[in-house]
Amino acid sequence: MSDLVTAREELMAVAIGDLGTLLDRVEKLAPQLEASRMGLLSTSTDLAEKVEAYSKRMEEITENAKLQTVKHIARRADEMARGTVDTQTRAMEEAARLVFRNEIGPTLQRVTLPLQDVAALARKVARPWEGWLLHAATAVLASAISWAMAAWLWLR
Repeated sequence: MSDLVTAREELMAVAIGDLGTLLDRVEKLAPQLEASRMGLLSTSTDLAEKVEAYSKRMEEITENAKLQTVKHIARRADEMARGTVDTQTRAMEEAARLVFRNEIGPTLQRVTLPLQDVAALARKVARPWEGWLLHAATAVLASAISWAMAAWLWLR
């Protein structure tokens, strides 16, 4: 039994020695753990600052993208509106031409023919002396020719 007690004591002595070595190692590890903890805190702070900066930058990019999108949509809507107005204007002009050609044109022709006759008659009535002037010119010319022939015959 003395061997057992001695073995037990010896094991306890070895265990106590190992415990002392372990405690020495833990004591040596404590400053390294503290340094690692401080490094992790510093890295965590840096990472938080970088995430914040990244978040702000992403917000700026998003706002810029929204602004550009709104401008693009407004520009395209304006182009489409102009195109629609041009198309509608051309369609309305064509419809007006067609209506004028098919509906108003024949009616105007029916109205203008009698008006042209009335205008010609009014021109004749406005200058009644034109007919008399033609007759007078004919008489003067006939008289002049008669006088010329008489003079020619008399001189001969």
